Amino acid sequence: MGLPKIIDTVTKHLFTAEEELAQLYPDRVVQKVVRLRGMYNWMLANPGSSDRHFVEEACIRFGVQKTQAYEDMATVKALLPNLSQQARAFHRWRFIEMTLETYERAKKANDFKTMAKAAASYAKYTKIDVDDEGAVPYDMIVVQPFTATDDPTVLGIKPIPNVREKIRAMVDKYRAESMDIEDIEYEEADLEEELFDDVEESSEDEWI
Repeated sequence: MGLPKIIDTVTKHLFTAEEELAQLYPDRVVQKVVRLRGMYNWMLANPGSSDRHFVEEACIRFGVQKTQAYEDMATVKALLPNLSQQARAFHRWRFIEMTLETYERAKKANDFKTMAKAAASYAKYTKIDVDDEGAVPYDMIVVQPFTATDDPTVLGIKPIPNVREKIRAMVDKYRAESMDIEDIEYEEADLEEELFDDVEESSEDEWI
């Protein structure tokens, strides 16, 4: 019986207890799932880490070679399609925590100037000073009536008097003129062969 695909197994059993995994898969599969789970959690806790830090952490924590660590990193990243969004959410949370910590430290030191700056930064970042927009009253929206027209005055354009008669007259005029056009048949060009007698043939060497 062949081994299952690692990405499918890890996705399905990312948080399955190791004891349960041991009843389902060989030891090598269990160990890899546990290792990938550990590095998955590490990446969640360190969303701003670089690839080099991931590899170093995997090598130190699980004693794997760099080649294997890079393979594990590719698998973990496949498990985290929204990693960049999670990283941004982490940094937002971290910014708020740092702002609140700054405020508390300034409060203990009676540093009112820093307290005011931290409070203003917190309010600006969380946008608590902006009123929430109310829900759109869809039941009160009136559909704009539209009526098809060929009247150019609705666009502010001055109409041409008797435009339809003028169009009809121009069509009749050009239709009558086109009747004088004479169709001719295609004829082969009469070229004399001696015109091309002085053209030198290319040598085979030129195509090498």
